[in-house]
Amino acid sequence: MPRPTAAQLAYGSATVIVSTIAMLLLSQTSTGLGVAVISAAALALGLLVALTVPMPRRRGRHAARAGAPAAPAPSASHGDATPAAQVPEPRTATAEHPVHH
Repeated sequence: MPRPTAAQLAYGSATVIVSTIAMLLLSQTSTGLGVAVISAAALALGLLVALTVPMPRRRGRHAARAGAPAAPAPSASHGDATPAAQVPEPRTATAEHPVHH
């Protein structure tokens, strides 16, 4: 599960605080059970709001590569279409430095 973003934490926390105060003022409850039920409902509402905040799109090397057009295939009419004349694909850091556990 990915970590929550700052926006998710802010919206969720604000929802919990505002909804708790609003429900306590509107219900005018003074019993411990009423306060506990309202607090649980506010927490559930805050969690729902935090989970529905859209996650930011990843803007990394992989996202740019996925949208890039494919390289044209070498044609047979050119004399330099040997594998040695083709440009190699860039290597990633994980391919150069394997992790041993």
